[in-house]
Amino acid sequence: MSSFVSPRERHLKWPALDWLEGLLYVLCGACIIGFSSSVLFDVATREIGRPWLWLQQVTTGFFAWGVFLGMALAARRNDHMYLAEVVESLRGNSRRNIEVFSRLVVLGVATFMLVFGYQNFLHDMGSYRMPSLIPLGYYTMVVPIAGFLIALFQIEQLANGLKNGFEGHTKSVTEPHP
Repeated sequence: MSSFVSPRERHLKWPALDWLEGLLYVLCGACIIGFSSSVLFDVATREIGRPWLWLQQVTTGFFAWGVFLGMALAARRNDHMYLAEVVESLRGNSRRNIEVFSRLVVLGVATFMLVFGYQNFLHDMGSYRMPSLIPLGYYTMVVPIAGFLIALFQIEQLANGLKNGFEGHTKSVTEPHP
């Protein structure tokens, strides 16, 4: 799974979490395949006049899990929405302050996802989807999981960025090192 780990910004990553990035990458791929396949089968079975109603629940599950696991993966790979243009031109304390601030904001959002997502999950275990009667909690449990992972990755980047510096993250992997 190490081939799935982005070599970009290695100075901001702990090698001990590389397996988790690889696993998230594979799970996101499985969710995309599952989502696309279930939509295809849903359309096909409706067209032949024999709809499989449970496919909509499968599609919803793959979509929800794919989106939130993808958010966690993007947070580790630093591929999420980022103030790259502004930060790229800064050096020294200005850059460090913006990098720390942006990661603290994401950490705050991840904490809200973890806390309120867990409360929502507990509430949703008492609500059921028809026709299969699957608790909604199985769909929403991914929110606190993603919140935990995003928080972990932001702490990782903050710790390593403050220790090693944040600069160097915008360089391409193919650029030669000076």
